[in-house]
Amino acid sequence: MKKIVIASIATLALATASMAAVNGKACTSCHGADWSKKALGKSKDVSQMTHAEIAASLKGYKAGTYGGPMKGLMKGQVGKYSDADLDAFAQTIGK
Repeated sequence: MKKIVIASIATLALATASMAAVNGKACTSCHGADWSKKALGKSKDVSQMTHAEIAASLKGYKAGTYGGPMKGLMKGQVGKYSDADLDAFAQTIGK
């Protein structure tokens, strides 16, 4: 029984960490609550991007292969997430 409880707690902790990874509240300060704001007047309107475009952009920022003037800022924002986390997040906000 004790092993089941420990396993359940570990699973919950992993699920919570994964859910936290796709939480975009920090993103909305620049991109807006509905994702239509151009961050600092420079980014694309994220609300008009597809899931695939968002995922590719986020992964590109992480790799340092995508982005103009905001490349450094965004790399710091997404660098801590796995590609799977970025894919999952893109599914929650894209078209």
